[in-house]
This record gives sequence, structure tokens and C-alpha cells, in this order.
Amino acid sequence: MTATRTLTARALLLDMDSTIVNSEAVVERCWRRWAAEQGMDADEVLKVVHGRQGWATMAALLPDRPMEQNLEDNRLMLEQETADTDGVVPVPGAPAFMTAIAAVPHALVTSASVPLAEARMGAAGLPMPGVRITAESVSASKPDPEGFLKGAAELGFAPEDCLVFEDSEAGIQAGLAAGMRVVGVGDRAAAFGPTVQVDDLTQLRVEPLPDGGVRLHIAA
Repeated sequence: MTATRTLTARALLLDMDSTIVNSEAVVERCWRRWAAEQGMDADEVLKVVHGRQGWATMAALLPDRPMEQNLEDNRLMLEQETADTDGVVPVPGAPAFMTAIAAVPHALVTSASVPLAEARMGAAGLPMPGVRITAESVSASKPDPEGFLKGAAELGFAPEDCLVFEDSEAGIQAGLAAGMRVVGVGDRAAAFGPTVQVDDLTQLRVEPLPDGGVRLHIAA
């Protein structure tokens, strides 16, 4: 018999990359190229890129580097990533999940820019939420909770009423720091202390509630 856990919430805050959109192939291509340009071990670089804005990853990897250089490299990388959608697909279960939450208050909270988010959501065939918090919306990158707190505020709900969906260490830390519960998506998430963890979105069943909220049934 399969065990099922339930969580209730009034609003959902969704990360994009590796949470609802599988863009790992593009991320790896772009960051391997950047690592080679810096003379760095690409495998080590790829361990820390997930969840943050690019300039924040660069600053963590090269702490003595001028921030102006990080920002310029980040600008160039965003252009490359936006133009490259080869291999961008939905995470398993994401299309059905997005359909199921259409009437539930929800927002996209991503470290991607608006053009990158639109390119990847479009390539994956997923609907863009009406509320979206992107790189342009915040002054601090995840793991800072600013993005999730802004998402909750724009939807009109308290942090404790919101449920975050995230895959990365930086994202999970940001959600927890915002005072929210976190559904960790994917194998990587399990190590970072989310409230619950699922392999992908096929393990979730969405039950909209009469008050406009949602009950999430999570198969073990």
C-alpha cells in the first residue's frame, strides 16, 4: 500500500528550472563553456550553479573578481541561455500539475530573467503564471528569501499560507528562510532539508478546496 502525505496551502510559489522545466542540458552547456573560459573544473562549477542568479554563482566561485565583470558575464550568459532551448522539456508531471493549479493562486519565482523564463516556459509548453517574480524583480538572489516573500505579497497571502516548490539548495534555503514549507523536487533536493521531497511532479495530486486554497496529496 502506498503511503500518502497531504499539505494544504492558500497559494503556491513555483521555481522554474529543474522544478517544472527541465533545462539541465542548456545549463550544463553554458556553464561548461564559461568554466573552460575561466580555466575552472566544470564539474565543480556545476555543483553550485543551481538556483542562483548567474552573477551570484560567479561571485561565489571567484570572490576576488570585480562584480562588474560578473554582471557582464551574466548578461552574456542570459543571452546564450535565452537563445538555446534545445532539450528544454517539462519535468515529468508538470503539464498536468500546471493545469490542475490553474484556479489556485500561484506565482513563478525564478532566478531567470523575463526573456529567459518566457523562452523556457514556452519551449516546455507550460502556461506562464500571471504573477511572476524574476531576476528583474529582486535586489538579492536566492538563497535570500526576497523573491518568495515578494511572490507571497503579490498574491496577497502570508508566508505561512504559501507552499514553495524548489529543486536547489539555494532555493530551498530561500523558501525556508521566508517561513514557508517547501516541496523539494528531484533527487538533488532531498539533501537540503525540504518539508517533503518528490522525485518529480507525477507524485502529486492536486485537490482544489472550496475556500480557494489547495490540498496537495503526495505519494511516497
